[in-house]
Amino acid sequence: MKLWKEFAKGLWKENPIFRLVLGMCPTLAVTTSVENGLGMGIAATFVLVCSNVVISLLRNLIPSKVRIPCFIVVIATFVTIIDLLMNGFAHELHKELGLFIPLIVVNCIILGRAEAFASKHSVLLSAADGIGMGIGFTIALIILGSCREILGAGSITIWGNIAWHIKGYEPMVLMILAPGGFITLGCLLGFMNHLQAASAARHGKLFAPPQNLDCRHCTLCK
Repeated sequence: MKLWKEFAKGLWKENPIFRLVLGMCPTLAVTTSVENGLGMGIAATFVLVCSNVVISLLRNLIPSKVRIPCFIVVIATFVTIIDLLMNGFAHELHKELGLFIPLIVVNCIILGRAEAFASKHSVLLSAADGIGMGIGFTIALIILGSCREILGAGSITIWGNIAWHIKGYEPMVLMILAPGGFITLGCLLGFMNHLQAASAARHGKLFAPPQNLDCRHCTLCK
């Protein structure tokens, strides 16, 4: 039951993008297509799960004063692995994502889960947390990428040549540019809050967006 709770929180209650609003740099930069969002999500999930497991295994061996540099070394190791794997087996996607794959090393979602969770909990719970957060991150990227690609290009590119095009649609180029990313993300965040408010109203409760689940309250900043 506890494993399921740690896994499920990343899908909705503590979704890294829609609830915690973390990792905005890659989120806004790579979600010009579903393929890019999916690729980034898979890469980040791999790093998140593997680093969570290793950091949990070493949590009692890492001195407190040097824990952050140690966490970064562990994370950088798995980022290097996924970078080489993607370059070898998904070269075109690797070129599309470019610098944002190495930048997973400094992604606040990865380092935040290492500090806030993996360094304090067992391997199984840390793995469940990493899988849930990673899948939640990937789903959010796919949703954001779908909205932007459909509106901005009139298509959905799942992977390589697997694509669907809307005939006769005049694309809104703005949506695949930087302003379109902010507009789409803002609309989706508002929609998430609306769903939460509607759910709370059905149960006779008042809903207020969480005040302690954002970048300002990150464990690292504290």
